[in-house]
Amino acid sequence: MATKEPTGMALAAAEREDLADFLAGLTPEQWRAPSLCAGWSVRDVVAHVISYDEIGWRGLPWRLLRGRLGGGDANAVSLRDYAQHSPEDLLALLRTHLTPRGLPAAFGGMIGLTDALIHHQDIRRPLGLPRTVPPERLAAALPRALAAPVLPAKQNAAGLRLVVTDLDLVHGDGPEVRGPGEALLLAVAGREAALTDLDGPGLATLTTRVSQGH
Repeated sequence: MATKEPTGMALAAAEREDLADFLAGLTPEQWRAPSLCAGWSVRDVVAHVISYDEIGWRGLPWRLLRGRLGGGDANAVSLRDYAQHSPEDLLALLRTHLTPRGLPAAFGGMIGLTDALIHHQDIRRPLGLPRTVPPERLAAALPRALAAPVLPAKQNAAGLRLVVTDLDLVHGDGPEVRGPGEALLLAVAGREAALTDLDGPGLATLTTRVSQGH
């Protein structure tokens, strides 16, 4: 009997649970440390991860409008809304929302999986606390990231052939960029820190795009 593949929702819940378990062991100084997201601390990233679950679908238009009226965006609004939450508060909320709801639940939980996986690494890399990402989560998240309109991955990867060296996964045509799935996912999502883990004739093009914020 064939083994049933985990759903996007199950993968997202597993990723969030791993993130919560990791966060539970961080010190107050590590919660205040910078992440790979410019201007965001570890605490800010965690607030972002759970903020869209909290408002659900009905609250999303209002958050988008508040961002527009405030001269910023919806992410800035979410950080303001959670500014008084302690790390313990945020961790408790994350554990409450292991299974995504609202916007992160879209596409069968794939938005929640991709968002949590990228942001998990946004936290771990600057802290010097790497991990091996479960391959089934990477294999599901990378194609979603390359199609997501809110991420720069599609533009960054345009005209390039991405070869994932630790998965049976190839995307696109053109000069090759090779490397582990985690590094490729972060790089096309705009994280310059991951570029040093990649190589290939297309790396210079990808580096230019990421450094210019494309």
